[in-house]
Amino acid sequence: MLDAHQYGAFLLAALVLAVLPGPGLLYVLARSLGGGRRDGVQSSFGTLVGGMFHVFASAAGLSTLILASSLAFSLVKYAGAAYLIYLGVRTLLSKERLSLDVNGGPRPNHAFRQGVITELLNPKTALFFLAFVPQFVNPEAGGVFWQFVLLGTTSVVLNTLADLLVAAFAGPLGSRLRLNARFQRGQRVASGGAMIALGTYAAVDR
Repeated sequence: MLDAHQYGAFLLAALVLAVLPGPGLLYVLARSLGGGRRDGVQSSFGTLVGGMFHVFASAAGLSTLILASSLAFSLVKYAGAAYLIYLGVRTLLSKERLSLDVNGGPRPNHAFRQGVITELLNPKTALFFLAFVPQFVNPEAGGVFWQFVLLGTTSVVLNTLADLLVAAFAGPLGSRLRLNARFQRGQRVASGGAMIALGTYAAVDR
């Protein structure tokens, strides 16, 4: 398995990458502003589950098969971009005020499920694990599969912690905005526009 020096070097590199704004973090920010802290937290854990799928898929070689085919890569890429744009358009077209349940919290709005799907359909996550993680794997130490899983899981957890920080700070702002009808319209435009822009960027970025 990995020695402490190798893992420490990976941890430092992964930490730096986790705090840099990326598609996952921007998605959580948009959801937090649109639905408050609860949506942000649910989206964060959703992207965690989706990210862990890529970890095990990459470790098993599944992602290699996807990335080896330009058609498969393009299909996954554009499906993910289209899904983000769909979420943004639906947010823009929504005119309903957020309802509260009997416990005073927002009704479930499938933020967790959307987070999972968004991350699952992000081929850049698979590409990241295949390009970055193997640099820290030591084949001579054996257990390459589990080395990959350990490093990938570390990266996903760090990304999720960054997402949760974004949700913690952006969520309360979104909650206050929802109390004002004018700001509700503004936040729908901002959140929907952000997701549409993110989906468009994912579609055209090479």
